[in-house]
Amino acid sequence: MKTSIKTIHSLILLILGMATFNFTALAQQPAVAKNVVLVHGAFADGSGWKGVYGQLVKKGYNVTIVQEPLTSLEADVEATLRILDKQDGPTVLVGHSWGGVIISQAGMHKNVSALVYVAAHQPDKGENTLQWATYLPAAPENGILAPDEKGFVYYDKAKFHAGFAADVSKSDAEFLYASQKPIYGPSFQTKLTDAAWRTKPSYGIVATEDKSINPDIERALYKRSNTKITEIKGSHVLFISHPDAVAKVIIEAAENK
Repeated sequence: MKTSIKTIHSLILLILGMATFNFTALAQQPAVAKNVVLVHGAFADGSGWKGVYGQLVKKGYNVTIVQEPLTSLEADVEATLRILDKQDGPTVLVGHSWGGVIISQAGMHKNVSALVYVAAHQPDKGENTLQWATYLPAAPENGILAPDEKGFVYYDKAKFHAGFAADVSKSDAEFLYASQKPIYGPSFQTKLTDAAWRTKPSYGIVATEDKSINPDIERALYKRSNTKITEIKGSHVLFISHPDAVAKVIIEAAENK
């Protein structure tokens, strides 16, 4: 049976159409990220990420840790953007506590493919951290002090272990207290000008035993933003006490799952 020229032409158009559809579908799939940038919160520095860093590096990820000055939201975002500029492709941006505020703003960077909030604040554009920190009553163990005479906020030594790092050893908690970085108090009142979680995939970890941020505040923020939630039994520094569980969520974000 002879095939007409018209039929052959129709088949060619069909094949080309399917190829175009498949190419478009592949192009629209988010790229798998091999870069991870970790952002610490207030009263801490980047060294707390050591366990998570080790887990990710073993899996082949390129990991960079930001050291924020904690002198203003703008300065902390700028420090994060400098690191993001150096990434060579899709990057998962991870923030703990105050770091969640930073990544919400800095996450607009073109290299950021996904956001991970670890026991973190997640304000929207036009909101500040203080309004959410006071959204629900603080735990009795919470030891965030009032600003000192220079405007910097520290964590109370007497409450540090129970309020900040209850599931690490006493000696480790003492070191964390001794090496804490205070944050400039007015930073908590600075409003965000962007909220990257509105346009980028977001993952959130609730620390169910958190005494520094009420876990129900974390849940409320993540639920509002349609963030994919994972609950882990741990203190505010669960990224130190449970680095494997935290790394697992970061890998999930990197693989777009």
